[in-house]
Amino acid sequence: MFAIFIMFLAAIVAGTFGSMLGLGGGLIVIPVLTLIFKVPMKEAIAASIVTVVATSTSAAVVYVEKHFVNVRLGMVLEMATTIGALIGGFTVAYLSPSALRILFTALLIYTAYNMVRKAGQEKGALDEVYSQLPADAPQEVIDDHISNGYTPYTVRNIPVGMGASLVAGAISGLLGVGGGLIKVPVMKLAMGVPMRVAIATSNFMIGVTAATSALIYYSRGMINPSVTAPSVLGVLLGAQIGTRLVRKVNVKILTWLFIGMIAVTAVQMIWKALSGAG
Repeated sequence: MFAIFIMFLAAIVAGTFGSMLGLGGGLIVIPVLTLIFKVPMKEAIAASIVTVVATSTSAAVVYVEKHFVNVRLGMVLEMATTIGALIGGFTVAYLSPSALRILFTALLIYTAYNMVRKAGQEKGALDEVYSQLPADAPQEVIDDHISNGYTPYTVRNIPVGMGASLVAGAISGLLGVGGGLIKVPVMKLAMGVPMRVAIATSNFMIGVTAATSALIYYSRGMINPSVTAPSVLGVLLGAQIGTRLVRKVNVKILTWLFIGMIAVTAVQMIWKALSGAG
C-alpha cells in the first residue's frame, strides 16, 4: 500500500513537470516506474499509455470548447495515426525489454535535442514577435500573436502529415507516449498550421490513438491495475497543478533541469538494456 502511495506521488510530479513543459507524463512515468519501482518495461508502457488517454482527453475538452482544434484535419490525420498505433501495439509483444529500453532512450535523446534547440531559438523568436507589436500592446494580444492562434491559414502537404502521423502512432503504441513530439512540429513546419492549433489538434488525436493501443495492451494482459491506477490519478492531478504553476516558474530553468534528468535517465536505461534487465 505504501509503494502505491509513493507511486501516486511520483506520478503527480511527472504530471506537473510534463504539463509545465508541454510534454506528456509518459516520458517521466516510464523511467520512474522501471528504474525506481522495478516495474517490468512492458507494464510501465501499458500504464503510461492509459495515462495518455486520461490526460489528453481532459485537455482536448478545453481545446475543443475554445475552438482551437481543427476537427477536420484531426479526423484525417487520425486515420493514419490509428493504423500506426495498431502496428506499434501489436509489435511491442515481440520485442524484448532491452530493445524497448534502447528505443525509449533514443526517444529521450530526440526530445532533449528538440528542447535544447527550442531553448536556443525561443528568445530570437520572441524578439521578432515583439518588434511587430505596438509598445503598449496588452499581454493578451501578445500571447495571441505569439501563439498565432487566430491567424488565417491554409493546410498543405496532407500526404506528409499522413506519413508523419503513421510514424507518430506507431511510436505512441510501441513506447507508451503521446505522438505530439512528431505531429506538432510537422503540422507547424510542413503543413502551415499555427502552433496553438497544432497543439490543440494533436491533443484531440492523442486520446483516440492511445485508447487504440490501450485495448491491445489490455487484451494481452499487460495492464497492471495496481500500477496503472495510481499513475493515471497522479498524472491527472499533476497536470492540473502544472497548468496553474507554469506562469509562476522560470520555464527555461525548468527545461534545462529536465534535459539534465533526461541525460541521467538515458544512461540508466542503456545500462539496464546492456545488462539484460527485464
